[in-house]
Amino acid sequence: MTSLNRQHLQRAVRVLRAGGVIAYPTEGVWGLGCDPFNAGAVARVLRLKGRSPGKGLILVAGDVAQVRPLLGRVPLAQRAALLDSWPGPVTWIVPVVDEVPPWITGRHDSVAIRVSNHFQLASLCLLFGGPIVSTSANLQGRPAARSALAVRRYFRGAIDYLLPGDLGGRRGATAIREALSGRIVRPG
Repeated sequence: MTSLNRQHLQRAVRVLRAGGVIAYPTEGVWGLGCDPFNAGAVARVLRLKGRSPGKGLILVAGDVAQVRPLLGRVPLAQRAALLDSWPGPVTWIVPVVDEVPPWITGRHDSVAIRVSNHFQLASLCLLFGGPIVSTSANLQGRPAARSALAVRRYFRGAIDYLLPGDLGGRRGATAIREALSGRIVRPG
């Protein structure tokens, strides 16, 4: 990682820790993120997108260790499928554990999590020290941003930092699956 990339990551982490909202490249679309334990930051992400708080949000991590505490209610047989798919572009919906705040789960008794294989995003989460909120950078009902320019057009300076970088090789958002049933909620 070049020092310039490291400087950008460090700045993004400072913004996250200060309760800010960032935009960043992911596997296939640009994402909006914040500290998932900061209720005000999460509320701001939802307002920026025009997204209902009841829908819940995805958490993305840099490695399995960052989400292992969230897997406590996933039976071992199903847990193997999650672990086999990570790091990778599969988001899994798992039964919620007490450590996950209600502003992340919305009206659900589950939480969506992913361990990213996007090098920059994984590095961001590792430097931050835990998972971050990951929702597509778009206004509700509009296509997800596939460029930094699209992010800027959607949010017109309302985000605190745009982490420079490139999308991964995917053409769209990641797949979402239910851990207990294996059901595909969103193809990827």
